Amino acid sequence: MSVDLNLPTIKRIIRTHSNKMNTYGLVGYPLGHSFSRNFFGDKFAKENIDAEYLNFEIPSIELLPQVLTDHPNLCGFNVTIPYKQQVMAYLNDISQEARAIGAVNVVKVTRKEGRTELKGFNSDVIGFVNSITPLLQPHHKKALILGTGGASKAICYGLKEKLNITPLFVSRTAKDGAITYADIDSSILNEYEVIVNCTPSGMYPHTDECPPLPYHLLTPRHLLYDLVYNPEETLFMKKGAEQGATVKNGLEMLILQAIASWEIWNEQCSEQ
Repeated sequence: MSVDLNLPTIKRIIRTHSNKMNTYGLVGYPLGHSFSRNFFGDKFAKENIDAEYLNFEIPSIELLPQVLTDHPNLCGFNVTIPYKQQVMAYLNDISQEARAIGAVNVVKVTRKEGRTELKGFNSDVIGFVNSITPLLQPHHKKALILGTGGASKAICYGLKEKLNITPLFVSRTAKDGAITYADIDSSILNEYEVIVNCTPSGMYPHTDECPPLPYHLLTPRHLLYDLVYNPEETLFMKKGAEQGATVKNGLEMLILQAIASWEIWNEQCSEQ
Protein backbone atom coordinates (compact mmCIF):
# COMPACT_ATOMS: atom_id res chain seq x y z
CA MET A 1 0.00 0.00 0.00
CA SER A 2 1.42 3.38 -0.97
CA VAL A 3 1.18 6.45 1.22
CA ASP A 4 0.89 9.91 -0.30
CA LEU A 5 3.12 12.24 1.73
CA ASN A 6 3.00 15.96 1.03
CA LEU A 7 6.12 18.12 1.15
CA PRO A 8 5.62 19.50 4.70
CA THR A 9 5.16 15.95 6.01
CA ILE A 10 8.33 14.77 4.27
CA LYS A 11 10.29 17.72 5.66
CA ARG A 12 8.99 17.00 9.16
CA ILE A 13 10.03 13.35 8.92
CA ILE A 14 13.48 14.31 7.65
CA ARG A 15 13.93 16.80 10.50
CA THR A 16 12.80 14.25 13.07
CA HIS A 17 15.26 11.62 11.97
CA SER A 18 18.19 13.83 11.02
CA ASN A 19 18.66 14.97 14.64
CA LYS A 20 20.06 18.22 13.24
CA MET A 21 17.33 20.60 14.33
CA ASN A 22 18.29 23.22 16.84
CA THR A 23 16.53 22.42 20.09
CA TYR A 24 15.34 24.82 22.77
CA GLY A 25 13.30 24.12 25.86
CA LEU A 26 11.98 24.86 29.30
CA VAL A 27 13.40 23.43 32.51
CA GLY A 28 11.15 23.34 35.55
CA TYR A 29 8.77 21.27 37.64
CA PRO A 30 5.88 20.96 37.16
CA LEU A 31 5.27 22.32 33.67
CA GLY A 32 1.57 21.77 33.14
CA HIS A 33 0.96 25.53 33.02
CA SER A 34 3.83 26.26 30.59
CA PHE A 35 3.37 29.15 28.16
CA SER A 36 6.73 28.88 26.41
CA ARG A 37 6.29 25.69 24.40
CA ASN A 38 3.19 26.98 22.60
CA PHE A 39 4.75 30.40 22.04
CA PHE A 40 7.92 29.07 20.44
CA GLY A 41 6.11 26.29 18.58
CA ASP A 42 3.90 28.93 16.92
CA LYS A 43 6.89 31.18 16.26
CA PHE A 44 8.89 28.42 14.59
CA ALA A 45 5.93 27.41 12.42
CA LYS A 46 5.00 30.95 11.34
CA GLU A 47 8.59 32.00 10.60
CA ASN A 48 9.62 28.66 9.05
CA ILE A 49 12.40 28.20 11.61
CA ASP A 50 13.85 24.70 11.61
CA ALA A 51 13.83 24.20 15.36
CA GLU A 52 11.88 22.58 18.17
CA TYR A 53 10.99 23.61 21.72
CA LEU A 54 10.61 20.90 24.36
CA ASN A 55 9.48 20.77 27.96
CA PHE A 56 12.11 19.30 30.30
CA GLU A 57 10.02 18.52 33.35
CA ILE A 58 12.68 17.29 35.77
CA PRO A 59 11.92 16.63 39.47
CA SER A 60 15.47 17.64 40.46
CA ILE A 61 17.91 20.18 39.02
CA GLU A 62 20.56 17.47 39.38
CA LEU A 63 19.09 15.92 36.22
CA LEU A 64 20.08 18.94 34.11
CA PRO A 65 23.41 17.42 32.92
CA GLN A 66 21.46 14.41 31.64
CA VAL A 67 19.16 16.70 29.66
CA LEU A 68 22.23 18.25 28.01
CA THR A 69 23.67 14.82 27.21
CA ASP A 70 20.40 13.50 25.77
CA HIS A 71 19.88 16.57 23.56
CA PRO A 72 23.17 17.36 21.77
CA ASN A 73 21.48 20.03 19.63
CA LEU A 74 20.17 21.98 22.62
CA CYS A 75 21.08 25.62 21.99
CA GLY A 76 19.34 27.22 24.93
CA PHE A 77 16.60 26.86 27.47
CA ASN A 78 14.34 28.84 29.74
CA VAL A 79 14.19 28.15 33.47
CA THR A 80 11.08 28.40 35.59
CA ILE A 81 10.06 27.51 39.14
CA PRO A 82 11.57 26.08 41.23
CA TYR A 83 15.01 26.25 39.55
CA LYS A 84 15.72 29.93 38.78
CA GLN A 85 18.21 30.08 41.62
CA GLN A 86 19.33 26.46 41.78
CA VAL A 87 20.41 26.43 38.12
CA MET A 88 23.09 29.04 38.80
CA ALA A 89 25.36 26.39 40.35
CA TYR A 90 25.50 24.61 36.96
CA LEU A 91 26.51 27.62 34.86
CA ASN A 92 29.95 28.52 33.54
CA ASP A 93 29.09 32.21 33.33
CA ILE A 94 26.29 34.52 34.44
CA SER A 95 25.47 37.94 33.05
CA GLN A 96 26.13 40.88 35.35
CA GLU A 97 22.42 41.70 35.56
CA ALA A 98 21.34 38.12 36.33
CA ARG A 99 24.04 37.90 38.99
CA ALA A 100 22.78 41.12 40.57
CA ILE A 101 19.20 39.83 40.48
CA GLY A 102 20.22 36.48 41.92
CA ALA A 103 18.10 34.43 39.53
CA VAL A 104 18.40 33.07 35.98
CA ASN A 105 15.56 32.27 33.59
CA VAL A 106 17.47 32.04 30.29
CA VAL A 107 20.49 29.85 29.57
CA LYS A 108 22.49 29.91 26.36
CA VAL A 109 24.26 26.66 25.48
CA THR A 110 27.53 26.79 23.55
CA ARG A 111 29.21 23.59 22.38
CA LYS A 112 32.77 24.00 21.19
CA GLU A 113 35.71 21.64 20.86
CA GLY A 114 33.94 18.90 22.79
CA ARG A 115 32.94 21.19 25.66
CA THR A 116 29.53 22.40 26.69
CA GLU A 117 29.35 25.84 28.27
CA LEU A 118 26.29 27.44 29.85
CA LYS A 119 25.72 31.16 30.35
CA GLY A 120 22.80 32.48 32.36
CA PHE A 121 20.71 35.59 31.80
CA ASN A 122 17.50 37.08 33.17
CA SER A 123 14.86 38.21 30.70
CA ASP A 124 12.10 38.47 33.34
CA VAL A 125 13.28 41.95 34.24
CA ILE A 126 13.11 43.04 30.59
CA GLY A 127 9.57 41.73 30.17
CA PHE A 128 8.32 43.18 33.45
CA VAL A 129 9.80 46.67 33.06
CA ASN A 130 8.58 47.09 29.47
CA SER A 131 5.13 45.78 30.39
CA ILE A 132 4.43 47.84 33.51
CA THR A 133 6.03 51.13 32.43
CA PRO A 134 3.01 52.46 30.43
CA LEU A 135 0.80 52.06 33.53
CA LEU A 136 2.99 53.93 35.99
CA GLN A 137 1.97 57.35 37.26
CA PRO A 138 4.15 60.02 38.94
CA HIS A 139 2.74 59.10 42.37
CA HIS A 140 3.87 55.48 42.05
CA LYS A 141 7.00 55.75 44.18
CA LYS A 142 6.90 52.55 46.24
CA ALA A 143 5.81 48.96 45.56
CA LEU A 144 4.89 45.84 47.51
CA ILE A 145 6.25 42.60 46.06
CA LEU A 146 4.16 39.62 47.08
CA GLY A 147 6.41 36.56 47.36
CA THR A 148 10.14 36.07 47.75
CA GLY A 149 10.97 33.45 45.09
CA GLY A 150 13.10 33.67 41.94
CA ALA A 151 10.63 35.76 39.95
CA SER A 152 10.31 38.29 42.76
CA LYS A 153 14.04 38.96 42.62
CA ALA A 154 13.80 40.11 39.00
CA ILE A 155 10.79 42.27 39.86
CA CYS A 156 12.67 43.86 42.75
CA TYR A 157 15.65 44.62 40.52
CA GLY A 158 13.43 46.08 37.80
CA LEU A 159 11.52 48.31 40.18
CA LYS A 160 14.59 49.60 42.00
CA GLU A 161 17.24 49.79 39.29
CA LYS A 162 15.18 50.46 36.17
CA LEU A 163 12.08 52.31 37.39
CA ASN A 164 13.37 54.10 40.52
CA ILE A 165 10.54 52.63 42.61
CA THR A 166 11.31 51.53 46.16
CA PRO A 167 10.31 47.88 46.68
CA LEU A 168 9.27 46.03 49.83
CA PHE A 169 8.84 42.25 49.99
CA VAL A 170 5.79 40.65 51.56
CA SER A 171 6.11 37.11 52.88
CA ARG A 172 3.73 34.65 54.52
CA THR A 173 6.20 34.27 57.39
CA ALA A 174 8.44 36.78 59.12
CA LYS A 175 11.91 37.12 57.60
CA ASP A 176 14.63 39.71 57.20
CA GLY A 177 13.90 42.35 54.56
CA ALA A 178 10.19 41.56 54.35
CA ILE A 179 6.93 42.28 56.08
CA THR A 180 4.10 39.79 56.47
CA TYR A 181 0.59 40.05 55.08
CA ALA A 182 -0.64 40.71 58.61
CA ASP A 183 1.48 43.89 58.65
CA ILE A 184 -0.34 45.44 55.69
CA ASP A 185 -2.73 48.16 56.85
CA SER A 186 -3.99 51.51 55.59
CA SER A 187 -0.73 53.29 56.38
CA ILE A 188 1.25 50.77 54.31
CA LEU A 189 -1.17 50.91 51.39
CA ASN A 190 -1.25 54.72 51.44
CA GLU A 191 2.52 54.65 50.95
CA TYR A 192 2.91 51.64 48.64
CA GLU A 193 0.60 52.18 45.68
CA VAL A 194 2.02 49.52 43.36
CA ILE A 195 1.45 45.85 44.26
CA VAL A 196 3.05 43.06 42.23
CA ASN A 197 1.93 39.48 42.81
CA CYS A 198 4.86 37.10 42.30
CA THR A 199 3.14 34.14 43.93
CA PRO A 200 1.15 31.39 42.15
CA SER A 201 -1.93 32.28 44.19
CA GLY A 202 -4.94 32.43 41.88
CA MET A 203 -3.31 30.46 39.06
CA TYR A 204 -5.52 27.93 37.28
CA PRO A 205 -6.98 25.65 38.54
CA HIS A 206 -6.94 27.47 41.90
CA THR A 207 -8.85 30.43 40.54
CA ASP A 208 -10.76 31.02 43.78
CA GLU A 209 -7.56 31.96 45.63
CA CYS A 210 -5.79 35.30 46.00
CA PRO A 211 -3.09 36.83 48.22
CA PRO A 212 -4.54 37.76 51.65
CA LEU A 213 -4.63 41.54 51.33
CA PRO A 214 -7.07 44.07 52.83
CA TYR A 215 -8.54 44.76 49.39
CA HIS A 216 -11.18 47.12 50.78
CA LEU A 217 -8.38 49.62 51.50
CA LEU A 218 -7.32 49.86 47.85
CA THR A 219 -8.07 53.00 45.84
CA PRO A 220 -7.98 54.18 42.22
CA ARG A 221 -4.41 55.35 42.88
CA HIS A 222 -3.25 51.75 43.19
CA LEU A 223 -1.75 49.62 40.44
CA LEU A 224 -2.01 45.84 40.80
CA TYR A 225 0.20 43.76 38.52
CA ASP A 226 -0.17 39.96 38.57
CA LEU A 227 2.54 37.73 37.10
CA VAL A 228 -0.15 35.05 36.76
CA TYR A 229 -1.70 35.02 33.27
CA ASN A 230 -4.12 32.09 33.51
CA PRO A 231 -6.91 32.98 34.16
CA GLU A 232 -6.87 36.26 32.26
CA GLU A 233 -8.41 38.03 35.25
CA THR A 234 -7.29 36.61 38.58
CA LEU A 235 -9.21 37.13 41.80
CA PHE A 236 -6.36 39.43 42.90
CA MET A 237 -7.03 41.60 39.85
CA LYS A 238 -10.81 41.43 40.19
CA LYS A 239 -10.75 42.56 43.81
CA GLY A 240 -8.42 45.42 42.90
CA ALA A 241 -10.58 46.51 39.96
CA GLU A 242 -13.65 46.58 42.22
CA GLN A 243 -11.89 49.31 44.24
CA GLY A 244 -11.02 51.27 41.10
CA ALA A 245 -7.38 50.17 40.94
CA THR A 246 -5.57 49.70 37.63
CA VAL A 247 -4.86 46.00 37.04
CA LYS A 248 -2.84 43.93 34.57
CA ASN A 249 -1.89 40.28 34.21
CA GLY A 250 1.48 38.80 33.28
CA LEU A 251 0.82 37.66 29.70
CA GLU A 252 2.56 40.59 28.02
CA MET A 253 5.53 40.17 30.35
CA LEU A 254 5.80 36.52 29.30
CA ILE A 255 5.69 37.43 25.63
CA LEU A 256 8.33 40.13 26.03
CA GLN A 257 10.66 37.92 28.07
CA ALA A 258 10.27 35.12 25.50
CA ILE A 259 11.23 37.52 22.70
CA ALA A 260 14.27 38.57 24.73
CA SER A 261 15.17 34.89 25.26
CA TRP A 262 15.14 34.28 21.52
CA GLU A 263 17.43 37.25 20.96
CA ILE A 264 19.87 35.81 23.49
CA TRP A 265 19.86 32.41 21.78
CA ASN A 266 19.66 33.69 18.23
CA GLU A 267 23.22 32.91 17.24
CA GLN A 268 23.39 29.42 15.83
CA CYS A 269 24.90 26.73 18.04
CA SER A 270 28.58 26.09 17.47
CA GLU A 271 29.36 22.68 16.01
CA GLN A 272 31.37 20.27 18.09
